[in-house]
Amino acid sequence: MAELTPRAREIVAVARKLLDEHGTEALTMRRVAERLGIQAPSLYKHLPDKAALEVAVIATGLEDLAVVLEAALHDARAEPLAALAAAYRRFALAHPHLYLLMTNRPLPRDQLPAGVEDRAATPLLRVTGELTRARAFWAFAHGLVLLELAERLPTGADIDAAWREGVTAFEKPRATRRTRPDGAQAGGTGSAGSTRGPGRRG
Repeated sequence: MAELTPRAREIVAVARKLLDEHGTEALTMRRVAERLGIQAPSLYKHLPDKAALEVAVIATGLEDLAVVLEAALHDARAEPLAALAAAYRRFALAHPHLYLLMTNRPLPRDQLPAGVEDRAATPLLRVTGELTRARAFWAFAHGLVLLELAERLPTGADIDAAWREGVTAFEKPRATRRTRPDGAQAGGTGSAGSTRGPGRRG
């Protein structure tokens, strides 16, 4: 995706405002043009189609999320993971339609500006220390956000306690696998040194 011109960024800002106010149904070239007070064909000089508009909106959302998470990590003291979780949750709840557009469908990575997704992921990766653990924590956070946005939890459920419990679980050091005298790992399902992972065949 080429860098947006100032006019294209203005168009995307208007699109994001419509998205925040009315949801994804409002994210059309016609609605954006109406809000700008121009004819829809004029938009195509800056963004070729609705898909490109959505990609641009997602890109700016990732940029904003990165800024939020970077600030949270910078200001965090003893509990950086809790700070990131709280910042992520606030962002999602403040921009529910944008959040769902960013996360509830395949991400068009080949069309995003280079590095924009990596930047948003870097704060969590720095705290967790490895990619798999970062992905596991993101899955936890994303799942809770979706439940909260959908108001899916029972009335009276303590969502804050659920967040605290999840963060605490990820903050605990991972258990070290014990090695038996014969060299095999206790609790393992395969022979020592096996390269087969769960679900792998052959």
